[in-house]
Amino acid sequence: MMMPAAIDDLDSFHEAILRQGELISDKLNMLRLEHYPPNATKGLRSFSLAEVAYFLGVTPSNIKKLHLEGKGPVPTTSISGRRTYTAEQMLELRQYLDRHGRADFKNYVPHRRTGESLQVVAVVNFKGGSGKTTTAAHLAQHLALTGHRVLAIDLDPQASLSALHGIQPELDKNPSLYEALRYDKDRKPITEVIRPTNFPGLDIVPANLELQEYEYDTPIAATNKASADGRMFFTRITAALREVDDRYDVVVIDCPPQLGYLTLTALTASTSALITIHPQMLDVMSMSQFLLMLGGILRSISQAGAEVRMKWFRYMVTRYEPTDGPQAQMVGFMQALFPKQMLTNPMLKSTAISDAGITNQTLYEIERSQFTRGTYDRALDALNAVNEEIVDLIHRAWGRK
Repeated sequence: MMMPAAIDDLDSFHEAILRQGELISDKLNMLRLEHYPPNATKGLRSFSLAEVAYFLGVTPSNIKKLHLEGKGPVPTTSISGRRTYTAEQMLELRQYLDRHGRADFKNYVPHRRTGESLQVVAVVNFKGGSGKTTTAAHLAQHLALTGHRVLAIDLDPQASLSALHGIQPELDKNPSLYEALRYDKDRKPITEVIRPTNFPGLDIVPANLELQEYEYDTPIAATNKASADGRMFFTRITAALREVDDRYDVVVIDCPPQLGYLTLTALTASTSALITIHPQMLDVMSMSQFLLMLGGILRSISQAGAEVRMKWFRYMVTRYEPTDGPQAQMVGFMQALFPKQMLTNPMLKSTAISDAGITNQTLYEIERSQFTRGTYDRALDALNAVNEEIVDLIHRAWGRK
């Protein structure tokens, strides 16, 4: 009787998985080059007149009138008369409207004003697969498209948020936030790890596997009686963001799917939190354990001197199928328990989002023509409703109506 074959006739297990990891990485880079020639850098599509009007908060006829009067940026006009604007032109148009619009009517540039503090939104969940990274990416991009200055921080060593913005950590060799958090003399200012994205107004701090070192370094530093750095680990992201406080309106942090030092440091730096929930029993049970552990640990670090700055937190239902009876019951259960903490709008499960993700794109990047119109529109309407609700919470935290 023949024995079953080994993983590989020549390699040990660690050699086999290393080689296979490299193979996957190489293939992904080939796909990236194919999708974003010539240098694998993501571009960004143009936006239709209706999309521009939505993000600016005006009617399409207002924008069309400006163009006909020769005011603002000149859009690309197709043979059929369809007008499209680049994201840069949309930003230029926003600034034009802000300068020439009625001062008593609307502020088209929603930057922070005097006395308004930097808003830091942590997107968290203890369990993977809850739509956490997708939520963080679309929120950051929506904020940028609506005129905010945004910094996205990928705090997950798996670097999915970075990948959605065209960054492949093992090949691009971008430093992560770990460089601004480390405890030794090699620590760098956060300005050295920030890089631009393909969205005007949106920068990112990419992730890589080195972030995991923070989980190992922190308990060691905490036992060093000669230094308070480790014992006050939870202040490190707060201190790093202080260096760029005047550059951004909102920071969106995609936390790792675990309750470790990275997540705790992020939550201490945050002014708000989004807890994503997939409305199924096992996921809600997992979230229950997450909340119990999180509450206990945050109580401890609060007693140790952490400043709790949370202005709001919300539970956000993701991957929701309204026709699924058990899911609808679970959402009703959560709404009954936490009527004030549940976002009103859930994010629907959609093939449009999952299909866009195959090419490392978001719904704001992908062309509508690549989908059935109804599928795309339903997903985009749900996504915009969720993001509008979150933007409203951010503005209310500033004291705006």
